[in-house]
Amino acid sequence: MSKNKYLFPLIVMATLFFMFGFITTMNNSTIAFFKDAFGLNDVQKQFLNTFFYGTYALSIPVGFLINKIGYRFSIFTGLGLIALGFFASIPGVAFGYYGFLSAVSIFAVGVVILQVAAAPYVVALGPKESSASRLTLTNALNSVATVIAPIFVSLLLVVPELGEGETLENTVIQGIVKWPYISIGLITAAILVIMFFLKLPNIKDEQEKAEAEGVVKHKSSAFKYTHVWLGSLAIFVYMGIEIGIPSFFEDFASEKGITGINSVDMLKYYWGGLMVGRVLGIFILQKFKASTILTACAIGGAAMLGGAIVMDGNIAMWLFLGTGLFHSIMWPVIYSLALEDLGPHADVASGIIATSVIGAAILMPIMGGIQTMAGVIAAVSALFVYYLYLVFFATKGSKIR
Repeated sequence: MSKNKYLFPLIVMATLFFMFGFITTMNNSTIAFFKDAFGLNDVQKQFLNTFFYGTYALSIPVGFLINKIGYRFSIFTGLGLIALGFFASIPGVAFGYYGFLSAVSIFAVGVVILQVAAAPYVVALGPKESSASRLTLTNALNSVATVIAPIFVSLLLVVPELGEGETLENTVIQGIVKWPYISIGLITAAILVIMFFLKLPNIKDEQEKAEAEGVVKHKSSAFKYTHVWLGSLAIFVYMGIEIGIPSFFEDFASEKGITGINSVDMLKYYWGGLMVGRVLGIFILQKFKASTILTACAIGGAAMLGGAIVMDGNIAMWLFLGTGLFHSIMWPVIYSLALEDLGPHADVASGIIATSVIGAAILMPIMGGIQTMAGVIAAVSALFVYYLYLVFFATKGSKIR
């Protein structure tokens, strides 16, 4: 495949990255809305993350599915489930919080399929030396979506003023979420129709041809690569980092005495930091090793968080939100390091790695429990453990064995 032929499929993949970036961030940004609407406690509100990210437990079966039916039909399947899930969210709300969460799990499975399919496809669209840069490029558009999504939520999903201990009727909540969720379902359905008429190159055929011709040799299974498993654990803890900041921002700001802000709207600065960092990362990763950049980002993020904990007021808030700049290229760098030299096993390996996105489903309720017992500062301090592991993976664990 010539270099020019990479451009169109990269544009298609960037569109998909935008889509699941928007949906993922929108879902996380609705935590405050549903907490107030349904009168949830600190643990219950994190179940929105649990139901969404818990579906990533299906990532390995999804990897085998992609291996069987190919990237194109996998993308169709993912888009179809996303549309279905958003349409189902409307009647789901009528059955209460857990009825809504059931609908969330449907479009979450669609996001999982797109996520597992997209990363190895982007890695394969060019030389391995620039794979981290390509993933960062597509993730930059993903970040644009993460900036827009909180604004979308803050403008359209607004809880009316409630008295002490009051919650909304399910039918009222249904009316509030109706048009935003139907609109996303319709847009997804339209993208599905457009994608149906597009022809993506079959990367799998080229990988298998290279293997048969002896150009490259690989182990018999993705499960035999140690750096895949260590990379999977890196994604697990990274999810605690990326999602932990926005999930606990409102309570952290309150703890630091910050009042009079729209916490959902303020998150645009966190996600904006991710966007800026990923744009810069496209160029930085062409000059420095991916492992070096990951180490620097983990140390920088830990330093920003430490400063936020020590300081008070607006300085603490901006340091807390500013961690997004260092979190920006962690995901694509971890993914590219974990998928290095996998060849025809990349789709299944991507499933192994993506499974660990359930880190958000597991770590958020645990951190919510820590908050209940010891306060929000103790909860967000768990991120220091996650940063430490990322330094280990960058310096030792990512080496191919």
